[in-house]
Amino acid sequence: MTATPDTPSVQLGQARLRKEDARLVTGQTSWTDNLTQPGLLHVAFLRSPVAHARITGVDVSAALELPGVVAAFSGADFAAEQGSLPCAWPVTADIVLPDHPPMAVEEVRYVGEAVACVVARDSYAAADALEAIEIDFEALPPVLDMEAALAEGADLVHASKGTNKSFLWPFEAGDVGAAFDGADTVVTRRYRQQRLIPAAMEPRSVLCKPDGDSYTLWSATQIPHILRLMLAMTTGIPEHKIQVIAPDVGGGFGSKLQVTAEEVLALLLAKRLGKPVKWTEARSEGFQTTHHGRDQIQDIAIAADSDGRIRGLKVDLLADMGAYLMLVTPGVPILGAFMFPAIYKMDAYAFNCTGVFTTKVPTDAYRGAGRPEATFAIERILDELAAELGMDPMELRRRNWIRHEEFPYTTIAGLTYDSGNYEAATDRAYELFGYDALRAEQAKRRESGDPVQLGIGISTFTEMCGLAPSRVLGSLSYGAGGWEHASVRMLPTGKVEVVTGATPHGQGHDTAWSQIVADQLGVPFEDVQVLHGDTRVSPKGMDTYGSRSLVVGGTAVVHACEKVVQKAKVLAAHMMEAAEDDLEFSGGRFTVRGSAGPAATIQELALAAFAAHDLPDGVEASLDADSTYDPDNFSYPHGTHLCAAEVDTETGAVTLRSYVAVDDVGTVVNPLLVEGQVHGGLAQGIAQALFEEAVHDAEGNLVTSTMADYLLPSAADLPEFTTDRTVTPSTTNPLGTKGVGEAGTIASTPAVVNAIVDALRPLGVDDVRMPCTPERVWRALHEARPNGGENGREVRSATSLAADSADTAPPGARVDGGPDDGEGARR
Repeated sequence: MTATPDTPSVQLGQARLRKEDARLVTGQTSWTDNLTQPGLLHVAFLRSPVAHARITGVDVSAALELPGVVAAFSGADFAAEQGSLPCAWPVTADIVLPDHPPMAVEEVRYVGEAVACVVARDSYAAADALEAIEIDFEALPPVLDMEAALAEGADLVHASKGTNKSFLWPFEAGDVGAAFDGADTVVTRRYRQQRLIPAAMEPRSVLCKPDGDSYTLWSATQIPHILRLMLAMTTGIPEHKIQVIAPDVGGGFGSKLQVTAEEVLALLLAKRLGKPVKWTEARSEGFQTTHHGRDQIQDIAIAADSDGRIRGLKVDLLADMGAYLMLVTPGVPILGAFMFPAIYKMDAYAFNCTGVFTTKVPTDAYRGAGRPEATFAIERILDELAAELGMDPMELRRRNWIRHEEFPYTTIAGLTYDSGNYEAATDRAYELFGYDALRAEQAKRRESGDPVQLGIGISTFTEMCGLAPSRVLGSLSYGAGGWEHASVRMLPTGKVEVVTGATPHGQGHDTAWSQIVADQLGVPFEDVQVLHGDTRVSPKGMDTYGSRSLVVGGTAVVHACEKVVQKAKVLAAHMMEAAEDDLEFSGGRFTVRGSAGPAATIQELALAAFAAHDLPDGVEASLDADSTYDPDNFSYPHGTHLCAAEVDTETGAVTLRSYVAVDDVGTVVNPLLVEGQVHGGLAQGIAQALFEEAVHDAEGNLVTSTMADYLLPSAADLPEFTTDRTVTPSTTNPLGTKGVGEAGTIASTPAVVNAIVDALRPLGVDDVRMPCTPERVWRALHEARPNGGENGREVRSATSLAADSADTAPPGARVDGGPDDGEGARR
């Protein structure tokens, strides 16, 4: 015991540099593709070149004759053991849930679906041998358009199911008919959420090593624990015979929240060959086969009184499932169902979502997973309602949002928001943005007929994250819970090992968890080691997605630390000959309340527990503790994002002049981590607004299959962001934290599109379909001209474009089919 220990500084709120970066930035780490094993074999997959066809023959014999080739298989070779890839979220009792073989056996249903594979001694030999495989197809019609897919007599993706409709999920609260019948104004719009392609820095990769009847599988995955369970359930290999390891993972954004065909087949190939096997995707292969995001048609109607008070909201959603239902495919739009009402009060709300099969890559979780889609629709239509009523769009929001004194507040969608202050976040955003000055400049440009118009876009948002209460997820038919597990191990030398079930893929868990433990136990930040990503090291966990890591996983760590302190307190009382109730714990040491006597540090107690020379009767020789935490509610971060965009009405070019994001993510553990998450999220949300779109031709081929065709923004394409925070702590967890990983993506897309439409509204434009390329902006301007065409609806206040009399696109414009182009357009 010591009388004057140094008290470690408080860590929460400090901008600590990330512990992980020393190895990640310098490359001193192991990504899955860096790993090797003695006798390692390499796998390449032959993928379907057509969107829909029956397989009438597969001949791999010629491939087997090539140098370096060890084996080659068709889907039929694994038909008896490969099972069906899992869907963990059958959202309705009558959902149509077709079998999804990891390697196609009888029919292919999207370009890129695996049909055969080659195993060779190096990756080049495996890839080259694919050309020797002969496959015969009987062509079937592709199914690409959701509305056409639901029409009577439509060609079917799964003929045996008799329908292209996977499910219909309805929700209704309040008297919707009365809300709309009694409203002074009803505004109806259709919005299109284009299909997006995830592009993590690290491609997908998997390596599987057999060891007798046991297997170790390394994968660039977000979900090692879920993957282990699903591999066992899919293949029949006992779960305790499978170890899954996620090494450092270079990004995921939801694309690695998946049980993939390649993971299942790597396990089965290792089992059959008795050798370790590895597969790593090429970029173009990944674009074709990694699940895609978004892809919705949103029909939305809002009813309001003449003073702007919202009466009701109706949403009819068509969600493209792609060819199969993957891990959480049907649940993604259902998450969004609860977010369409957003931060607004209203009397009634109706939502209907229809899941539709098409012959495209399946969709699934992509950063935000249903929440960005919902936020986009409500924030866009609020601007349209404001225009209809002749109101400032922010004033309309202020009249309808939940006031800070009304929290906790149960929304019309049935969620209880525990805390928030939309007024504070908005006031701070206004201050940083210079809103009034920009509006004045906008007025001058409009009056002068400046060809470069200025628009101001607003997005006031919230999201449900920290997935979340197991009972709630169960009520939504989700196949798992929302709990998380943590262990805190006190080593005899006073160092601490933290084992977490939340598996990072770039978020900074090692750093944040170290800060939490340093404060909870009073040990130095440097003395904490965080372990994760290995199902033998961390046997329990629900992994990382849905902005849940800190809110759920971090809370589990806090509770485990509390148990450590309680166990240490028993030992301290014994050693100090004091009553437990008389002891205080602060800064890593126990003292007797009101006494200047000696203290016992938690490090000293860890050594004493290890030595076990003088333990109280019935006390075990360990301070280690575990905790499994199941939250009582989601967490609800919120914020106000403001965007100023300059739009050249002659060329359609959009330049983001300034962007302000003020987010409220509750208590901040590390502001550097928050800044990184917000900046990355903004980049992805802005990219949807301006750049990214997966485009298919009329035959179902993905024509944006490389980075040369699919435009991912660089830093040069984005503005400098101004970010700040307000803090209303969450009341549902002891840290007061809220999720941050998806916030920037959710808020930024409507802010940018609202800014573009705001710039062009006096010219008759009330929508531009994403991505808002120069060509699409130009077409929207052209079609808003009197008799120039319909922009998907009646244009109520179109004015002539004085300088526009030509019917052709401006020089250099990219032709992608216009605002309402079909899937057959080539960008």
